[in-house]
Amino acid sequence: MDSALPPIAPDLAELARRLFAELRAADHDGTGITRETYGLGETAAMRRIEKLAQQAGLATEWDAAANLHITLPGTDPSLPAAACGSHLDSVPQGGNFDGAAGVIAGLLALLGAQRDAQRTGPRARTLLLLVMRGEESAWYGRPYLGSSALFGAFDPKWLDLPCLQDSSRTLRDAMAGEGAEVAVVAARRKLLDPASLSHFVELHIEQGPVMVARGVPVGLVSGIRGNFRHPGARCQGEAAHSGAVPRWLRRDAVLGAADLAMRLDASWRTLLERGEDLVMTFGIFTTDPREHAMTRVPGEVRFTLEYRSESEATLEDFLALAESEAAEIARERRVRIELGPAVRTPPAVMDARLLAHAQALCGAAGLPHETLASGAGHDAAIFANAGVPSAMVFVRNEHGSHNPHEAMEMEDFLEGAAVLQALLLQGAEVVGR
Repeated sequence: MDSALPPIAPDLAELARRLFAELRAADHDGTGITRETYGLGETAAMRRIEKLAQQAGLATEWDAAANLHITLPGTDPSLPAAACGSHLDSVPQGGNFDGAAGVIAGLLALLGAQRDAQRTGPRARTLLLLVMRGEESAWYGRPYLGSSALFGAFDPKWLDLPCLQDSSRTLRDAMAGEGAEVAVVAARRKLLDPASLSHFVELHIEQGPVMVARGVPVGLVSGIRGNFRHPGARCQGEAAHSGAVPRWLRRDAVLGAADLAMRLDASWRTLLERGEDLVMTFGIFTTDPREHAMTRVPGEVRFTLEYRSESEATLEDFLALAESEAAEIARERRVRIELGPAVRTPPAVMDARLLAHAQALCGAAGLPHETLASGAGHDAAIFANAGVPSAMVFVRNEHGSHNPHEAMEMEDFLEGAAVLQALLLQGAEVVGR
């Protein structure tokens, strides 16, 4: 097997620079990039990619969920296709590289393979780039809409979700407005057979600070953390006068919720010391502004709790721990703590063979790299959990993500795109499909 890591051709690198600039110009809202899930901006960005693909002679097709399929056909249709892809929607006022980097890297890989075929003859295996709808949860509260629909995992109940920015519109309305066949998606009909793919590779900017801190341009993802989320948690006590009620008679909701936060933080640290993968966040923590006052012992606190891990067992254990701690605090402080049901997204493990091959490619090329878990979710998780061997390549990115200040250097992107290209072309042999 060829273990080389050929660079991206200079003219394709220039195409990538131009595409990033065009996408930014089209969708910059004065602060950041806004491309709404199943919205006009997302569709226009996808059409831009489609037009370039068609001009290059690649085949294009839209499925019932309005995902875009771009294909470089092989000579042997009996072989499973090698696939890559990502998304083009963004959070409101987000950055220019989240999602788009993976789509553009995939397009470069197909164009590079097409060019190679013109010199050495066509490949037997078809190459497929998927530009998927609705990866971000910022618009309708659910991520992975397009990729879930690919494998018949789209829950029809999601169609009635209101847009979080405009509650008069539902996801059903948005999908229909952008050309999706809503009845087909609602029937959970598979739009793509997992067995028709040899493997799937996704490139994405890192959305945390690890690679910048480590000084490495490329990351290789071991797994994508799943999460349990409690969006409606609350602690109920009893409102009282701050000067008239002594400590031993208080039922202080703030201290009850704060006690839970501190106990779970201590447990988080212990789990990390044991080598377990976990992150935990109390994202919202508030008393009612209509009632709270400096001289009032608060009677209720509403909060959210989210925890993420590569391990389903760790998530289940932490849920049990949180419920146990909540019950004990409730007894001690004479409050009631309700976490509410957990909204669950399962973790996904990236294929160990593809990961090892990517590590070998980077090592042979002398390319500094880091192996790490993804704390953020990605469409690759849907592919992995559908049984498609999957891999992810991260590109270094400053200032985090989901904000206008994403700062990916083109040199880093081109290094990551070269790794994606090699995994796309060589991965089928690695996994034996």
